[in-house]
Amino acid sequence: MDLTKKSVLIVDDMDAIRKISSDQLRRFGIGHVHQAENGAKALKVLQNYTIDLIISDWNMPVMSGIELLNEVRQSTKWRHIPFLMITAEAARERVSTAITSGVTDIVIKPFNTVTLQQRVAQCLSGHISNKAQSFQQDDPALVADTLSSPNSSNTIDDKDAPRSSVLVVDDTTDNLTLIGGLLKDEYQVKLAKQGQKALEIAQSDSPPDLILLDIMMPGMDGFEVLKRLREHPQSANIPVIFVTALTEDKYQLQGLDSGAVDYISKPIQPELLKLRVRNLMTYVQMHKRLQSDFDNMVTTEKLKQEVQQVLQHDLKGPIAGLMALLEQISQDPHISKSNLENTHIAEDMSFQLLNMINMSSELYKIETGRFTLIPKPFSMFNLLEKIIAVLKKTFQVKHLLIYLDCEEDGDEDYLALGDESLSYSMLFNLLKNACEAAPNKTRVSISLKRIDSISNTDLDKPALIITIQNLGVVEEHIRDTFWNKYTSAGKDNGTGIGTYSAKLLAEAQNGNVALEISDENDTTSVSISLPHAMQDL
Repeated sequence: MDLTKKSVLIVDDMDAIRKISSDQLRRFGIGHVHQAENGAKALKVLQNYTIDLIISDWNMPVMSGIELLNEVRQSTKWRHIPFLMITAEAARERVSTAITSGVTDIVIKPFNTVTLQQRVAQCLSGHISNKAQSFQQDDPALVADTLSSPNSSNTIDDKDAPRSSVLVVDDTTDNLTLIGGLLKDEYQVKLAKQGQKALEIAQSDSPPDLILLDIMMPGMDGFEVLKRLREHPQSANIPVIFVTALTEDKYQLQGLDSGAVDYISKPIQPELLKLRVRNLMTYVQMHKRLQSDFDNMVTTEKLKQEVQQVLQHDLKGPIAGLMALLEQISQDPHISKSNLENTHIAEDMSFQLLNMINMSSELYKIETGRFTLIPKPFSMFNLLEKIIAVLKKTFQVKHLLIYLDCEEDGDEDYLALGDESLSYSMLFNLLKNACEAAPNKTRVSISLKRIDSISNTDLDKPALIITIQNLGVVEEHIRDTFWNKYTSAGKDNGTGIGTYSAKLLAEAQNGNVALEISDENDTTSVSISLPHAMQDL
């Protein structure tokens, strides 16, 4: 495969991400890389250039990645183009939606260069991770041809796979010989002359994949056999085709109503019988693969969670040690100004690492009721100062005035009792939301004060109150659900997790949150209450 002749379209609303991805692809050998900042502009690129692969982010303004994917798959001109979706949201619902829409592959953020190169190479070489989408993209007539073709890779002629099995049930030896002879070259054929023998085979440890069942048989007719098949878990889902000389509509209706999937009349037309069996067997094998994929997905997800838990547990210790070491270095009176600034930057990055770990592990524990708080005193003043320093750099293009207002002087007056890393995650998300919502060249104020108690709450002891205020008001239709999961408005890439997680993290530390809107003053205020640690010192 000559990568220099390939053309890739990068779709992402962040200019930096587009540039980095483009550089990576060019170093990888891709000849032409086009860029678009959203799905709508990507469609214009597709109209003007020949594209061999689309790499798209999920969350984007104007037109999201999933909307772009749907547009591409609905177009006869573009539907063949491999589509690699990039997303930070690994929720099963999103993955299912993308697979249903025809995504070729999905890469979950964060990922490294090697991963990107491997997935790009797979997509360009025709590798399709999402097998289901291959049928969804084809013309219905082509699908029918593919399913009925004896040379199709989806039929039972795959010599690398074990042959599917068919159970033929008929009380006439000649019929068994005829049908068995027609099918023996493609399938493992099992024969039974009585209904009871058919049930024993169907309900054994090696049940057939498909049953061809006569209706008129002595002792136990086909209808009774089908009834008993459906009553047993081992045979309940085996598809049954009735093969009978009873051609009246009432018998066909009775058979189909009892759970048969097809009806073939005697005398048998050999080619029609083989075609119907082949088509139905194709769907049987597709079902088996889907079940296998699901089983593998469950196993993989379980393993991933176990590995993730180990990594998160093992990562927290070194990060905590690194933070302690950085704090010790920053207090060295002989440290230079530049090294002190670098130390503070490293501290900020360490806190952000903890934030990511907490959001992926502790939040899950809180939701499932498995979180145990081990409260310790920490300086809320210092924590807020660190977060504000990070956000000032992040939002400097908006020229926001971000400041902290305190009533007291000493840090000891602002000792919170809780988990410092959880509080960092909680406050970082809320302050980040406020900065995103605030108009350019406005203010985001943070007030910190201590009170003796909060009425009508569990905080009947001294507490710290952090109030974050920004200009602009929360849209009216989401005010009542502001703290609910997946509530989001005004942000094209918002997931609605930030405020929800902040509420959980506050409550996990025996605190609470509150929202106050002033339409008159055009302000939004979020208050967080946490226990004060002064009484425990």
